[in-house]
Amino acid sequence: MGVSAIQEQRDAILSAIKSITRGDWKVLVIDEDSKKIIDNAVKEDDILNENIANIERIEERRDMNPEMDAIYLISPRPHIVDCLLADFERRRYKKCFLLWTALLPTQSRRRIDSSRQAQEQIAGFETLSIDYFPRESHLITFRDPWSFPILYHPACNGLVKDHLQVIAQKITGICVALNEYPKVRYYKPRNPIHEASVLCTHLARFVQEELDAYAQWNQNFPTPVSRPQGILVITDRSMDLMAPLVHDFTYQAMANDLLPIEKPDKTTYKTLLNAGEQNEEEKEMEINDNDKIWLEYRHRQMEEVSVKIGEDFRKFMADNPHFADENQQGTSLNAIKDMLAGLPQFQELKSLYSLHMSMAQACMTIFGDHKLLDLAFVEQCLATGLEIDYKPAKNMAEEVIPLLDNPVIRPSDRLRLILLYIMFREGLIQQDIDRLLAHANLPQHEMVVIENLNLLGAKTMKALGEAKLNRESLFPKKIPKIIPADMVQYARFETNMKLMLDDLTKGTLDQATFPYTKPPLDNSEELALQSQASLRSAKPTWARNRMSTVESRQRIIVFMAGGATYSEARACYEISDSKGKDVFLATSHMQTPGTFLTQVSELTADRRRLHLPMDQPQPKAPAYLFKANDPPPPRPMAPPGGRQGLGVPPGGGRLPTSPGAPAPPSKSPAFNNPYDRQSPQPPTAGLGAMSMNSSNGKPIPLNSTNGDSHKLEKKDKEKKKRGFFGSKKH
Repeated sequence: MGVSAIQEQRDAILSAIKSITRGDWKVLVIDEDSKKIIDNAVKEDDILNENIANIERIEERRDMNPEMDAIYLISPRPHIVDCLLADFERRRYKKCFLLWTALLPTQSRRRIDSSRQAQEQIAGFETLSIDYFPRESHLITFRDPWSFPILYHPACNGLVKDHLQVIAQKITGICVALNEYPKVRYYKPRNPIHEASVLCTHLARFVQEELDAYAQWNQNFPTPVSRPQGILVITDRSMDLMAPLVHDFTYQAMANDLLPIEKPDKTTYKTLLNAGEQNEEEKEMEINDNDKIWLEYRHRQMEEVSVKIGEDFRKFMADNPHFADENQQGTSLNAIKDMLAGLPQFQELKSLYSLHMSMAQACMTIFGDHKLLDLAFVEQCLATGLEIDYKPAKNMAEEVIPLLDNPVIRPSDRLRLILLYIMFREGLIQQDIDRLLAHANLPQHEMVVIENLNLLGAKTMKALGEAKLNRESLFPKKIPKIIPADMVQYARFETNMKLMLDDLTKGTLDQATFPYTKPPLDNSEELALQSQASLRSAKPTWARNRMSTVESRQRIIVFMAGGATYSEARACYEISDSKGKDVFLATSHMQTPGTFLTQVSELTADRRRLHLPMDQPQPKAPAYLFKANDPPPPRPMAPPGGRQGLGVPPGGGRLPTSPGAPAPPSKSPAFNNPYDRQSPQPPTAGLGAMSMNSSNGKPIPLNSTNGDSHKLEKKDKEKKKRGFFGSKKH
């Protein structure tokens, strides 16, 4: 796949900096939050090669530099605005160009507008809308695990509306980065039984308002392209409660489920390199899209990976005997020179093979020791409702109970099995649930997980004699006429994400369950897709391949509120490959089975135990930023009738715009201008009172995790600039 969300964000950051520097040296000022965004997508050298003299943190002590211009690439948080105004007050730099990672709140914008020092020093002002973290080429997260309790915890009802607005702005930023003004569709559950069933409806309308406002503000959006109009689908975790619980035995999903590799900002695994050799060492290695072995194997079944990766490593060593044999004699000088040139790449690739063989072995050890294969066959029947022969699953208690009694099965896996069985039965009476917990030897407090699953739309409990709901599956079960001989029996379950995308690309996705925010004037596109899906009218393979080299691929963006699973991320790649599309998955955070169980268990906990960011003491600008460490510059005369300074003096004009940034119009559908907006109106009259519950209820190195300040300056300002990698890809 050519397009990459990581590359698109990288290009947006570097092009914004390059458009300001234009060959002149400038200081780049960042903050803690914007540093994380930059570190995720851009290398430090790429920043410095765009005529950046050094990089400084706005919250740190910094030297005065009144002879040099500064580019501020910062987040719009209140304490960062305070730091910015302190710099203006002290005239720390000559001229300042402001690049915001996200939309600046109205109150903060007014503070900047009304500051005379700000007006005198600001030379440019632009919102980049890059407040998100591409994790893979087609996987984007917000690194916001708190989104789950905000959306589903009954005590967080008052936070939902504002949170949805923030999510909508981030989704719009993704669409802008991908140059897409998409059709918006959203998940609308049939016969919902949970309060949060309205989430996707409201979020989709917020997103539509944001997209419309941005398009009216920026008349050049989107730039003309040859590909079809993109599609954005808004869903939430309640669309598929089986996916976070079923064991997925593809490499990426299995490793994240079984191994200690998941971290908020990056994926790492500690492994032993060069085992048995003099240079043996234990090293924590990062796993990302730069790892070619990871890219090749992550979506394959672990059974295949565990065999194939060993074969590939042996072939790799055989293809590089001059590196593998350290005792060889009589090597020519030219051969030694070539060997030394290739040695770093050899050692790196050897380390990566060692990493992945170690991870695969660790996964397979857990797989065997804890009888995961036996567990998987039962899970597949419960999740699909079908036996191996595709007949309806019956008498599943007889399969479940022996597994719950088996002490080799891990407690968390027993709990997952119970949850799957309860959802398969569409609820059980309390006595039966108690028996299951007793068989599993689980403490009674695990009952809270079972009860809380109802907040996501599950039916877990029912009264004695209560009729079964018999709710229809979101997508009809697909029963093959002939069972393929190569079918992996423990991988029959398909996520609703994949089934939804399959219908979407065929033009058959139900418009009642996935309606549009703006219904299309005609359904010609859906009819065309349906005809292409027909075997009789399908283009021959040779013609389709020829067209794919000419026509751009349509882009589909799926947002999953409440966290997405790695099986769902894999589904997006699979549909991209099989349907000739580019499918991007965006979500608040990645859900592993362990994190899902933990977050569900906390949905009725005291809100204070959740440690939500908005419930914590908010950061403040350091006092030393306001203290002079040099003779103060002469103060300009204050205008009559008001006080000049960091506060809010009277007056204040429009800020200048940086080169290339479009000027905001005076009006737009959702707000007066994109920086000075009123609170958005609810998409429905009831959103203002929406309830999710029936009850009341100094300079630094960029890519560094070290907080110490280290001066980053150009070693040689006459250094030849590295070429900008740059044109935007569409």
